[in-house]
Amino acid sequence: MSKPHLMLLLAILTETIGTTALNASQQFTKAWPTALMVVAYVASFYCMSHALKTMPVGIVYAIWSGLGIVLIAFMGFLVFGQRLDLPAVAGMGLIVAGVLVMHLFSNTTSH
Repeated sequence: MSKPHLMLLLAILTETIGTTALNASQQFTKAWPTALMVVAYVASFYCMSHALKTMPVGIVYAIWSGLGIVLIAFMGFLVFGQRLDLPAVAGMGLIVAGVLVMHLFSNTTSH
């Protein structure tokens, strides 16, 4: 895996941690989840900035946000017991399909 792709993966994972902590912070009323959220978001943007050195911003953001949506939904289910209906799951499947199409077939992504 190339360094830009690794940094993008780390950006996605830390953003997922940050958003999960945001929900756990209960509107910033719990100190530790709030602190974790801040650290995770800063780490996410730091990692994303490294991916942007060689990858186009539109591609980086599409992959970051698209896969982040799917991972957040998964964490919502695992951590908070939030369930999705079939249309939501189908929509997320389309997001993953879009990310795969960009990554596998677009010449604008760095391979």
